Amino acid sequence: MKTRFFFFSLLLCLAGVLYAQAPMQHPWKGARVGFLGDSIWDPNAYTDVRKSWSFLSEWLGITPYVYAVSGNEWTHIRQQAEQLKAEHGDEVNAIIVFIGTNDFLAGVPIGEWWTEKREEVMQAVGHPKAPVNRVRRTMVMSNDTYKGRINQAISLLKKLFPTKQIVLLTPLHRGLANFGDRNLQPDESYQNSAGEYVNAYIKASQEAADVWGIPVINLSALSGLNPMVEEQVPYFINAETDRLHPNTAGHERMAATLYYQLMSLPVHFNIGNP
Repeated sequence: MKTRFFFFSLLLCLAGVLYAQAPMQHPWKGARVGFLGDSIWDPNAYTDVRKSWSFLSEWLGITPYVYAVSGNEWTHIRQQAEQLKAEHGDEVNAIIVFIGTNDFLAGVPIGEWWTEKREEVMQAVGHPKAPVNRVRRTMVMSNDTYKGRINQAISLLKKLFPTKQIVLLTPLHRGLANFGDRNLQPDESYQNSAGEYVNAYIKASQEAADVWGIPVINLSALSGLNPMVEEQVPYFINAETDRLHPNTAGHERMAATLYYQLMSLPVHFNIGNP
């Protein structure tokens, strides 16, 4: 009995040593990731600012394929996705989409995910097959609403990359952006031309998780960035002219948030051959 107890204790000790010597590797380490979005991620905008995808590349050895373009809205994600597919095909492991703030700026109505109408369908539950009348919902695929735009874009992403991880990020809080007489954007305390606050667009992006079965990271909340708080303005480009775009410090904070959020998400789905 004492001998068995001794060997059992020894095995526990060895297991502890092995565990301590083999820390868990981040699941996204070395992944090839497509980054789709707008000016916040655009490599050609604010070139003196180090973007969050650059920090993730350094920390995790990610290979970033960045297709974000300044001024883009959800309607442009389809073009970005098609270009990513054409240039990198199936070598991509995951796609992260970070967009929506320009849809708010443009006053795109929120809209609905589905339309509904009654239809006759055959059904058999414990009795012979017979026609029954049911309400059926159909996805809205339209450029005219925010939810319709998300439906179009995510539908295409699912078709182009059916075996890949697709992650959606919510828009950030918005501060004043004064880029001149022809481009003055009030802060988020004001409604847009559709009568909506930016929170409605953040909420709709979160809802896409259930609608489409994709992970959504609420970057608006989890990053802690809010240019409406005066003391946090140092995370943004310029206190007087641009409280909309994060600076390098802001991007590093975003990247740190994503680093830990992505730890809970797989990036390789070919089980047995990661």
